[in-house]
Amino acid sequence: MMRTTGDVYLWPAAAEKKLRMAYQAGLPAYLYGVTGVGKTSLIRHFLEKKEYFYVSALNTTPDDLESEKITAPVIVLDDLYAISDIRLKDAYYQRIQEWMERNDLWVVLISRAPFPAWLLSLRMKYSFVMIGEEDFCLTREQQDEYLERYGLQVSEEQLEKAWAVGRGNPMSLRIFVMENGNLEATMRTVWTYLESHVYDQWDTELQEFFMDISIVKDFTVSLAAMITGNKHVEHMLAQGMETGNFFAKMGEKDGVWRCKDAMRWSMKQRLHKKRSPEQISRLYYNAGLYYEMEGEIAKALEMYKVYDDTDSIFRLLVANARENATIGNYYELRNYYLELPEDLIRENPVLMMGMSLLQSILMNVDESERWYHELEEYQKRAEGSDAREARGRLITLDISLPHRGISGMTELLRAAGVLITDRKVHIPELSVTSNLPSMMNGGKDFCEWSRKDRELAVSLGKIIEFVLGKYGKGLVPLALAESYLEKGQDDYEVMALIQKGRMQAESGGKIEQVFVANGLLCWMYLIRQDLEEALHVMQTFRERCKKEAPKLIANIDTFLCRLHLYRGDTAEILAWLESAPDENREFYILERFRYVTKVRVYLQQGRYEAAYNLLQQLLYYAKEMERTYIRIESTLLLAVTCYKMDRKEWKNLLQEAVSEAESYHFVRILTKEAGLWLPLLKKSREEIYWTDPHFHRQVLEEGKRMAQMYPGYLRIKAEGEVTLSDTARKILRMQAEGDSMNKIAGQLGLAEVTVKYHCRETYRKLGVNGKAAAVNEARKRKLI
Repeated sequence: MMRTTGDVYLWPAAAEKKLRMAYQAGLPAYLYGVTGVGKTSLIRHFLEKKEYFYVSALNTTPDDLESEKITAPVIVLDDLYAISDIRLKDAYYQRIQEWMERNDLWVVLISRAPFPAWLLSLRMKYSFVMIGEEDFCLTREQQDEYLERYGLQVSEEQLEKAWAVGRGNPMSLRIFVMENGNLEATMRTVWTYLESHVYDQWDTELQEFFMDISIVKDFTVSLAAMITGNKHVEHMLAQGMETGNFFAKMGEKDGVWRCKDAMRWSMKQRLHKKRSPEQISRLYYNAGLYYEMEGEIAKALEMYKVYDDTDSIFRLLVANARENATIGNYYELRNYYLELPEDLIRENPVLMMGMSLLQSILMNVDESERWYHELEEYQKRAEGSDAREARGRLITLDISLPHRGISGMTELLRAAGVLITDRKVHIPELSVTSNLPSMMNGGKDFCEWSRKDRELAVSLGKIIEFVLGKYGKGLVPLALAESYLEKGQDDYEVMALIQKGRMQAESGGKIEQVFVANGLLCWMYLIRQDLEEALHVMQTFRERCKKEAPKLIANIDTFLCRLHLYRGDTAEILAWLESAPDENREFYILERFRYVTKVRVYLQQGRYEAAYNLLQQLLYYAKEMERTYIRIESTLLLAVTCYKMDRKEWKNLLQEAVSEAESYHFVRILTKEAGLWLPLLKKSREEIYWTDPHFHRQVLEEGKRMAQMYPGYLRIKAEGEVTLSDTARKILRMQAEGDSMNKIAGQLGLAEVTVKYHCRETYRKLGVNGKAAAVNEARKRKLI
């Protein structure tokens, strides 16, 4: 049962600490927060045994507050927000200034809103201690203590909900106790309290503004203007900030405002009482239209769905389906598409194409083919422009359906080129990268084409560029560069092709192709032992894409994580992992680059079970969608994972990965991971079979260099700093400059054997086995 007598008061720790400090130092204090947060209660408890003069701006005039009339050592002016008239502001300003000039008077001001602009000059002159709304909230432990003192018996689940609703807000807690732990009743009472004690005191225009804006949680000035039709949004916000602390600016740069939860909930209740369904529907329509114009399709649909605006939903889904899979939000909007009536879909070739593509993305191959067949049937019975539209959508699916692989792709592209040339069909621009830094392992897997890369570049190059439009600019040289890079061919030829492709993509092409060029360039820098330059290239490109191509940011960050793994940058790796997709919730095939990176992070952390499970999903995907590169990559990583887990199949898996990589002469897919699998090779030297001696030699030579250069790659490092003596540092610096052991010994006046001893100790401490790796690791640790 709940105790109903007595008064429970728990000191809000942060607010009390600041207030006590202000009192002891004689500094003026300014307390603010929404009604009921406990501002006045704090002051009354704090001054309980002290003499003080308390007044409220609601029922006092400046004439009553002349300085000589204040004889107590403390003056508390409450409800400062109520001072709205310009003449009253001037008069109160004079009174407060008089108080501030007195050495024998401690001044406390209380309001609902942050420090008002009309008193700003006083704040600049005097050091006010600011005690904000968040300072008054109790901790979770204090909340539970408060309820326990009242004898309120509630479950852990109710305690969690109470915390989620109020976050320690004193008013919410008091009402929760009054309603005997009933959350719904608590919310209703909070709303009623705000209605009668706050909103009814506002101007009608301000009430209406906040009622209308309550349909969204976050808003900008332009969104608020669109929803409400009010041309004076900034004035409304300024007035609202002075009236009460019911919303906050989320960031100076972005100009985003957020309604406080309690206000928004109560204002939505008020909205539904005072507005008709048609009026409310118009508000949601305005919000949806704004989001649509800003390209925020999911938010737009959310607004349209509230009041079942089926026309707008249908129009928006059709428009989205016209985009290619990397631009269109197929996956994010899948529930809206799947809820569409099939009869409605069958009437629109664009929607049928979208459904076929969506089902393929969802790995529902049979459903994807069913919608492809529906589109074929539509094309057979359609005439004129409808038939032309359907034919173009079928060609789009023929080229882009993820599950079909590249079988017959050369014939498809040639046929598409002829139809486009003869103006018998129009197809949208098609990206072959899926926003990934790869052509070969982008929208589709083109490993087979690498077997005849030069031949295909000559015979199909012009056709591909023509069919793909802007997405084709730079594609041929970049595809050749990636093929040559993977095969370990001449580095300078690869570099020349990368730069050629990048220049072409920059000249009227797409930034997605520039991402491919930068990705290939970074791999080249990594292989050529210049990790710092690789990081610089990708970080610079990321800054550009913040404005030009925000959809690329997730994969750019993933690429950066891959580079950080080579350097062992734990903080950056963990930060990336926080934003990585959760494969246990759902497997989304367009996140594959992030998934294979996540496997590597799991290995670096020693989370072998997690790595194993994710690799099984990737291998299933690779099989179903004919993804050769991902199959080789995942099989190699699975071999390493199984070895770490003491599973015997690691040898067969390693052989499988090596053999398939060898069949394509893919050198770099192995050498980039050499630090992982080379130790396994030593344990199975006689069991791993290589058919091509040149390939074998090329992989081992480059692999050993990579392993030595990046000794910490995906290895679990022991904690603690490495310390080197001054002599060891000097020797390492001279080694970095290329000096020989003999020269170092002579310059430092040491025996050569002593220099070698210092080197061995340095290598051991750094966990490396050679000079180059030691220099690299020491630079990374900022030891030299």
